[in-house]
Amino acid sequence: MANGGGVDLAVAAIEGGAVGSLACGILSEVEVREQAANVRSRANGPLNLNFFCHRMPDQADDAAWRALLQPYYDKIGIGPGTLGPTRLPFDEAACAAVEELKPEIVSFHYGLPLDPLLARVKAAGAIVLSSATAVAEAKWLEERGVDMIIAQGFEAGGHTARFLGSDPAEALGLFALLPQVVDAVSVPVIAAGGIADGRGIAAAFALGASAAQIGTAYLMTPESLIAQPFKELLPGRPTVMSNLCSGGLARAARGRLIDELGAVRDEAPPFPLATAALLPLWRAAQDRGDWDFLLPLAGQSAAQARSLPAAELTRQLAAEALELIGSKAHA
Repeated sequence: MANGGGVDLAVAAIEGGAVGSLACGILSEVEVREQAANVRSRANGPLNLNFFCHRMPDQADDAAWRALLQPYYDKIGIGPGTLGPTRLPFDEAACAAVEELKPEIVSFHYGLPLDPLLARVKAAGAIVLSSATAVAEAKWLEERGVDMIIAQGFEAGGHTARFLGSDPAEALGLFALLPQVVDAVSVPVIAAGGIADGRGIAAAFALGASAAQIGTAYLMTPESLIAQPFKELLPGRPTVMSNLCSGGLARAARGRLIDELGAVRDEAPPFPLATAALLPLWRAAQDRGDWDFLLPLAGQSAAQARSLPAAELTRQLAAEALELIGSKAHA
């Protein structure tokens, strides 16, 4: 939940009885240490540090991408952006931070880090999770020793974890993917994507999940980092898979940029390089209050998100699920 979650949300989730999580893919190792220490000082419970494991592409020619965006630069009245990529892969510095912090859980997106780094994470005592969008990815992760696999359905907000090169058109929804992954591996499976209430949690458990991972349902909480104007717009917006945010496919709420350019553009350089030219536009639009121009990452369950304090929402989700599971067990 980069740019959506943070210390306050992680603390509140822990206080509500869930695992708190920090999105570390956009943080420096110094920021990872600072945020983790902040959570530890305020809450007593399990903490997950989430990292991206993509391989950085060679610097691509983004002239076509910048030309596509130039009319927006001209309209807003700013010069071309010179920022670098905002999503960085797990590396030596991040691994050293994990060894120092010793979080209960470390989760990865886009596969796993290099074997020596993964071995050090395990040696630090962390439970290792990673996301799979297909059975082949789940098997690949199990073969490499992950402790639990996150089955990420097509409904999920943010970047799809697809990492073995399958056709995006073959992407499965959670309730098709989940039982297939459960049947294919022997480690516990966590359900992720489109779950926003107790019904979704109970259904995931009925299909074999050992836990549920929930993100979009928390975007409306006061602890969420997204701006209030976003919170007001989000429930009424459909979500689409788009590469405009970063160059990689990610589910985001539809806005003017997607309406005018289309959801997927060949001009966008590969993940995560597209962000360099786009982020200055987003910052300028935000300063102007032009919220419809931005692309908040969100899943298909955004309309079900509730404006409750995150700890209260966590307890409510658990109570709803337990009531359903209990009633079915006694039926």
